[in-house]
Amino acid sequence: MAERFATLTERPFAGGTLPAHVASSLQRFMVGYLLAAAVGVPLGLTMGWSRLLDDIVTPIFDGLRFIAPIAWVPFAALWFGTGIGGPILIIFAGAFPPCLINAYRGARYIDARLLEAAEMLGTPGYRMIAEVLLPAALPSIVAGLRISAGLGWQSLVGAELIVASTGVGYMMVQAQGAVSTATVMVGMVAIGLVGVIIDVALRTLETRLRRHHGQS
Repeated sequence: MAERFATLTERPFAGGTLPAHVASSLQRFMVGYLLAAAVGVPLGLTMGWSRLLDDIVTPIFDGLRFIAPIAWVPFAALWFGTGIGGPILIIFAGAFPPCLINAYRGARYIDARLLEAAEMLGTPGYRMIAEVLLPAALPSIVAGLRISAGLGWQSLVGAELIVASTGVGYMMVQAQGAVSTATVMVGMVAIGLVGVIIDVALRTLETRLRRHHGQS
């Protein structure tokens, strides 16, 4: 397998070398993951602060979050084909719930006196979220981002097995068709290594933030 790994880093297979397929997967992952964080974190913070928004969004969210990301594959294939849109939708479906839930929990457990003081000072809504809720809930948010990254990366690989024409998952499907067990195993190792790197980076960020906030 080590020999096949070295070969794939230099010679194209299924339209690209192993680094090219990994780069394609990472590009899809980053777009879907950042989109999930950009929507989920502010929405979760706002839901934790606003009872009205919480009551409106929670029933819809609870209905959608139990749909497995892989269940979105037929819909993504029909609407987006094998372009970048389909995998991004599936990554978003996997990464979005942890972003929202942890941001919501972080906002809900903020000291009520802090919120009351900010409201008494007439802090507007956008500043309340950016300057009060976000800093206080940051450790919880980063923990959610770490969980979200793992689910998003797993969702991406599942999507690439079906609705992609590049990426590590696509490479593995083509290797299956070519009866190349070594190539499939190389793809699995690559998936694991990239996942570990992503998790270590987020774990380091989480540890630093906890120390900054005086948490163990």
